[in-house]
Amino acid sequence: MDLFSYRDHEFFCEAVPVANIAKKVGTPCYVYSAGTLRSHFRAFDEAFSPWPRLVCFAVKACGNLAVLDLLASLGAGADIVSGGELFRALLAGIPPKRIVYSGVGKTEREIGDALSAGILMFNVESIPELETIRRVARRLKTRAPVSFRVNPDVDAGTHPYISTGLRKNKFGIPAEQVITVYRNAAQMDEIEIVGIDCHIGSQLTTVDPFVDAMKRIRRLAEEIEEAGIRLRYLDIGGGLGVRYRDETPPSPKEYAEGILEVLSGLSQTLILEPGRAMAANAGVLITRVLYVKDTGEKRFAIVDAAMNDLARPSLYGAYHEIVPGRKKDGPLQVMDVVGPICETGDFLARDRELPPLGPKELLVVKTAGAYGFSMSSNYNARPRAAEVLVDGDRFEVVRRRETYRDLVRGERISTIGREEDK
Repeated sequence: MDLFSYRDHEFFCEAVPVANIAKKVGTPCYVYSAGTLRSHFRAFDEAFSPWPRLVCFAVKACGNLAVLDLLASLGAGADIVSGGELFRALLAGIPPKRIVYSGVGKTEREIGDALSAGILMFNVESIPELETIRRVARRLKTRAPVSFRVNPDVDAGTHPYISTGLRKNKFGIPAEQVITVYRNAAQMDEIEIVGIDCHIGSQLTTVDPFVDAMKRIRRLAEEIEEAGIRLRYLDIGGGLGVRYRDETPPSPKEYAEGILEVLSGLSQTLILEPGRAMAANAGVLITRVLYVKDTGEKRFAIVDAAMNDLARPSLYGAYHEIVPGRKKDGPLQVMDVVGPICETGDFLARDRELPPLGPKELLVVKTAGAYGFSMSSNYNARPRAAEVLVDGDRFEVVRRRETYRDLVRGERISTIGREEDK
């Protein structure tokens, strides 16, 4: 469910025409629906309501402070993968005891900052990482709360770039090594074992891989507890898919029913880490047509948003539905929607049927709230887009558009190697 729709041919976010936002803020810009975010969080939280749980939003999906603050006000925690995301989560008011630190490459500084903040736990990905956490905890004279991420060797059936649960992926500890790792960690004074973790990938459109992974995790959890190691948390990760085109992903309720049936009888608190499933359909990218070009062989709508603003089509070949800001009647035309960047791979859509377009018309790129702005860059020296939050009939800029001066912040011209200095 989302709160984007046409009203009298105008595209609205909740009760605000996106044309009004574009007029005030400019384009390209990301627009998020507060009502949709609330609805999606509650759908997850209520689906798992029979069980003790903590819903930790995956900050990498959409890290805007206003979005994080809104979710925190609903009781959400944060799943983070960097020191920068820790900084964002804390600044947005998410309590440290609602923060879980995942990711394969935690640095000593990041680990130290997280320990000092008092986070809920680290999801440990490797033995070398455990030794680093142990060393930092010893230096800080504290104990580090950890769970271990298990790689269950489950095929999630998703894009290979976002599959994380296979043996060949870089994530987690192989299932056959897990018991030994837990036994060894239990002997370390600097380490407090608090849970077990598993995440098999993103954009999953069936419950079966989740159920398969949870069966394996349950067996491991029971074996770990039989060894005398108490587990308080069972982190089942995220990965539930959304509809970009014609996918039919399960609802949070169907997802929860499949998971909870497998875990029946266990006592651990569940940690959920949805990102895409909460944010994707809560955001759109608004862009404006600059030119329409017809080569005789191909028609192009050249817009002011580009691969630096939304990387998913270029990076994954991902599909995003694109609709006009004002609905138009008449015959459709097949065209590519492309940006200004000097790359053939700079496209938002290929061979897409759209109504005839002209300069200055608005287009809306849907399902862009996850891995949209968070993956954007300054490639081709392009300032990053503005971000806007809509709540009912009000909207507010929650990240201003970058300026050219922002592009060079932190840089300086060096005198090294100048001819006059030789």
